[in-house]
Amino acid sequence: MGEYESYVVIHNIAKRHNVGTLARSATAFGVSEMILVGRRDFNAFGSHGSTSHLRFRHFHSLSDARNFLKERDCDICGVEITDGAMAVNQHPFKKSTAFLLGNEGTGLSPKECEICDFFVYIPQYGCGTASLNVTVAASIVLHHFGVWAGFSERIRDGNKFIVAERPAKQGKRNYCTETEECIAGERKSRRENASNGFFDGSGNEDSSSNLLDALFTE
Repeated sequence: MGEYESYVVIHNIAKRHNVGTLARSATAFGVSEMILVGRRDFNAFGSHGSTSHLRFRHFHSLSDARNFLKERDCDICGVEITDGAMAVNQHPFKKSTAFLLGNEGTGLSPKECEICDFFVYIPQYGCGTASLNVTVAASIVLHHFGVWAGFSERIRDGNKFIVAERPAKQGKRNYCTETEECIAGERKSRRENASNGFFDGSGNEDSSSNLLDALFTE
């Protein structure tokens, strides 16, 4: 794609179907990977098939995700109105950037803010609402980054952008797959902290283990 890359980090999104809509915007605006932290499951509703064109990567913790991004010389940008946050339309980007989006109701948590290198906010000009839907906010920010990074515009055919062919082999797209080593690490982490929220919080160890086994039997 070019010199710069963009990533989206999903950690504390309350509505799992928002991930599918985020994936749709991510593919439209040239995101390299969607990074899921904590839970691996997501709802692909609203993705319009875009999850087939996008790489997903999973990490157990924010610090693990941060280490991965820093190894790739990537800034982490929190999308939040904070003291010192810069307007996204001023393009305060310097390198490849990962965008961390806050919870729909509570925004970015202190732990999330800790891993961010800087913050951007989206200027608003009307007075009827205090916030934007998380997927709308992501779309605006990712578009601004794509403009700054000089991403090549997709080719159009008539009044539509041409969609790439889907990969020939597609796995289950509502889970972010991992290696056997990572699965073992997740199981250990779950035993140490039953409330880590990787799954639905039912406390049913058997069902979660069976789910992991089913996902990685191929």
